[in-house]
Amino acid sequence: MLSATPSTAFRTRVLAGEMLVGSFVNLGSALTAEIMAICGFDWLVVDLEHGAGGEQEALAQIQAVAHTGAEALVRVEAVERPRFGRVLDLGAAGVVVPRIRSVDDARRAVDSSRYSGSRGLAGYNRAWRWGLTAQEPSEVDAAIVCAVQIETAEALSAADEIAAVDGVDVLFVGPRDLGFALGIRGGPEVPALKQRIAEVAQAASAHGKAAGILVGTLEQAADYRDLGFSFLGCSSDSGLLAGESRRVAEGLRALKPEAEVVPLHAKE
Repeated sequence: MLSATPSTAFRTRVLAGEMLVGSFVNLGSALTAEIMAICGFDWLVVDLEHGAGGEQEALAQIQAVAHTGAEALVRVEAVERPRFGRVLDLGAAGVVVPRIRSVDDARRAVDSSRYSGSRGLAGYNRAWRWGLTAQEPSEVDAAIVCAVQIETAEALSAADEIAAVDGVDVLFVGPRDLGFALGIRGGPEVPALKQRIAEVAQAASAHGKAAGILVGTLEQAADYRDLGFSFLGCSSDSGLLAGESRRVAEGLRALKPEAEVVPLHAKE
């Protein structure tokens, strides 16, 4: 039976500061999204900014995740209203918004994710249960998670103002992009970068918002948990597949008699 309104439970958990763990899916595959979802992640982000798939593939991935208990968010390409409306109409639980540089960008992101803002109003889509249930735009809006990325020096400087914007639920750090913008090389484990990223968690906490981040290893994830990050992501479908494939391939090659071992992908 269809529920009367979209569930606000996930957004409530986000804003309560509950530790919610996830990953990114960027291969454009509904099957890999489903596999990852049933493995126990709380959330997955379908990546339309850097991923291989487009909006049609995003629909299949959102549908694949829907029965698993995980939630599917979508990283849109930019702060452009049509991109928000499209993926939210497809039934995404929320959006992750890249390239935020100011509090005005954050306000536009929230506005674009709300029917009560500038998001176009239509009732014949997945977000509205295909018009088969009675619900108000405000009820649909209440379930949408809006995560804005802090990955530029400008956004970091404005982190406290951005966190204060009503409707911004998560300040989500892209550590490599932010490190590059700040001139700090070496990745999320570099102390100088961790110190700056900690400012994001402090700003989020001060305004009752969640701090999120995507890192590459479980060790890094533990470090950022200790810094106050509760919307905690690690790796991606492509990263996990590549890393595990390499590990298994190298392990199998090590079983070969020494005389038969040739350089990997050797050319004649």
